[in-house]
Amino acid sequence: MCRNKMFSQPNWRHSKLFIDKQSFLVTQNGLAFLPRKFRTILRKTVKHSEIFRNIVPDIFVRSCIGLMLVMALNAAVAKAPSFALTEQNLLFLEAWRTIDRAYIDKTFNGQSWFRYREDALRKEPMNTRQETYAAIKKMIATLDDPFTRFLEPEKFKSLRSGTQNALTGVGLSIGYPTGKTESAPGLVVVSASPGGPADRAGISSGDIILEIDNSSTENMGIYDAAERLQGPEGSGVELTVRRGSETRNLPLIREKVLLNPVKSRICKLPTGGDDAPQIGYIKLSTFNQNASGAVREAIEALRKNNVNAFVLDLRDNSGGLFPEGVEIAKIWLNKGVIVYICDSRGVRDIYDTDGSNVVAASEPLAVLVNKGTASASEILAGALKDNTRAQLFGEPTYGKGKIQSVFQLSDGSGLAVTVARYETPAHNDIDKVGVIPDHPLPASFPKDDESFCNCLLNPASACHLNRVELFSK
Repeated sequence: MCRNKMFSQPNWRHSKLFIDKQSFLVTQNGLAFLPRKFRTILRKTVKHSEIFRNIVPDIFVRSCIGLMLVMALNAAVAKAPSFALTEQNLLFLEAWRTIDRAYIDKTFNGQSWFRYREDALRKEPMNTRQETYAAIKKMIATLDDPFTRFLEPEKFKSLRSGTQNALTGVGLSIGYPTGKTESAPGLVVVSASPGGPADRAGISSGDIILEIDNSSTENMGIYDAAERLQGPEGSGVELTVRRGSETRNLPLIREKVLLNPVKSRICKLPTGGDDAPQIGYIKLSTFNQNASGAVREAIEALRKNNVNAFVLDLRDNSGGLFPEGVEIAKIWLNKGVIVYICDSRGVRDIYDTDGSNVVAASEPLAVLVNKGTASASEILAGALKDNTRAQLFGEPTYGKGKIQSVFQLSDGSGLAVTVARYETPAHNDIDKVGVIPDHPLPASFPKDDESFCNCLLNPASACHLNRVELFSK
């Protein structure tokens, strides 16, 4: 009863301002006075409050307040979730949260990311694991980013193996057409692993894959295509490949492609005697977890044979692990910035070196690049160029200036998420542009190590480059 009577009293009785109706002295903690010009207004307000209390019965006031309380409670119940989160919902939320925290574009392609989550939980079927996977893929598709994708457990495991030791397939790295090939239908060959099935069939960087097993690649994602190219060892896959105006159908047999990241050899120049200058040629084909260690070992082995200059060949190296690209840059640089990591707000992080990991900072260095040089290879090439550590020879690189991180989800599936873009030490954004070399290579310049040495040895060959041309700055 006391509570109901309290609700029936005028609001001024429950204010933090205490009012003495006789003197109209207004005090808050007994200290402040009401100004004269407000006294008349306050007197009328109190009078009207008393009239209202006398006219309107208490029961009516109590009924109105009770009705308002019921309506408020109903509204609160309506806003509360009407379902308990299932295991499938939690997996979806785990994927949503990963993208929310890591994705580079905080506008999420111009949509409300929180609203999408709520709508998906209400509308998307997630009764089975496959339905949940479909909901995650649908969510990622709204970002319109071909490099951010969902990987089911087997595909996630395959991706991880691809950055370790071996992969069963045809030895191709593929990408979306850029530059002169941007309007071409299909997918472009970034690089072919030396000695792999595709390389032996004559496929090379810049070729366009039109079909995989009679399925058009015109609207096919690169990761869908990569999955089609992989398969059991000994199984077959047929590619339709175009180069210029020529189109070929090539049957290939999948095999285990060993990802040995480094090949090296010594090229002895023809200036006579045992003291002739010797160039160490290092072919780096991928950035897997062994890459930086393999480069370090190659340099040390070549030095034992009195090598006094190096050529680092990054042609047709489509990248791999970002940290390995940074570590290999540290091998060659005494100091300096390696790469700037940027997000939508600008520079987020700086990778540099103080020389503590340097192995070869003084010997002359030339770097070979082409349109198959991509991703981590471009980070390395850009760092060596902008720090004036090396001259670059070849053609503009592929131009993949985005960085993806891989996240494992609780059920063994995973996400590859675009987390940043990068700029070279000179603040060049190479996305879709590439790293521009200092000098072109002769059109007939070979890609294998033995022929490379022959070009250096034979001044009469069309591919000849002398030491001065290679290492002048």
